[in-house]
Parts: sequence; C-alpha cells; structure tokens
Amino acid sequence: MHLSSQIIRNVRLTEKASLLTESLNKYVFEVSVHANKIEIRKAIEELFGKKVVSVNTSNHYGKARRKRTAAAGHTADWKKAVVTLAAGETLELA
Repeated sequence: MHLSSQIIRNVRLTEKASLLTESLNKYVFEVSVHANKIEIRKAIEELFGKKVVSVNTSNHYGKARRKRTAAAGHTADWKKAVVTLAAGETLELA
C-alpha cells in the first residue's frame, strides 16, 4: 500500500471543481494512477481527518504532443478522484 502523500498528488482547483464544492460538498483531487477507491478514501481520511461518503474516479490519458522536430511524445496519464464528504464536513484548501 502507498503512503497517503503518494496517493494524493494535487488538488484540482477549477471552475467546475469549485461549483461541485459549493453545491454538493465534493472535492476534486489528482491522484496516483495506481490508487483504487479504497486507498483514496483512506488517504483523504488520514490526511484531513474528515469522513468520506463516496469516491468517484476517472482516468485521463495523455495527449500526443510534438515540438518543432519530428520526434513525438505525449503528456502523462493521470487519474482524477471526486471525493464526497459527509454533511457538515469541509476542507480548507486555499
């Protein structure tokens, strides 16, 4: 099992994520590609000390990118987790 700090990579602060937080008490995180929902739930509860109701995940595959040369590459794959907290629970992220 991974450490909590290795599972939770970053907080996604976008317009859509802000709307989810304000209206539905959901928070969006960028997590390890190898983490499953149970590990994500445990990591959030351990790091922030809050009760997690549900976790939804989605995989995002890297886009093909090319510089001015013929050599092509791509951006990294990543996983997004939308975490729903219990009623009355909030996170201070910013």
